[in-house]
Amino acid sequence: MFSSLQSPFALAGRLLLALVFLPAGISKISGFAGTAGYIASKGLPLPEVGAAIAIAVEVVGGLALIAGWGTRWAAVVLAVFTLVASYFFHNYWTLPVDQQMMQQLMFFKNIGIVGGLLILAAHGAGAWSVDAKRQA
Repeated sequence: MFSSLQSPFALAGRLLLALVFLPAGISKISGFAGTAGYIASKGLPLPEVGAAIAIAVEVVGGLALIAGWGTRWAAVVLAVFTLVASYFFHNYWTLPVDQQMMQQLMFFKNIGIVGGLLILAAHGAGAWSVDAKRQA
């Protein structure tokens, strides 16, 4: 039964993962100053460059997942980006105990997304993708 659902599940998985990144990247474009300010508030260097990199990774990576184009590479880049962002922006372990819960939830949600991206990198985009059409 599951083999007949492999293509629609792969497409649905790619679309759902893209839904995490593409809207976030687009919102960073319209809120560029706020994004750079938030990055600066975490003590990271070159916040404008960091914001531009985040926008590029999230928008291009999200679009790549939707199309299933360069999917394995997009998934790896998004996984590394998400892991690094989680460390710097959801570092619940640095907060007082009574303030940790939300950041801990966000951190582990992101770790789960990293896991999904790594599975996508390992298995590819599936039959309903640009990658599959290019290989055929």
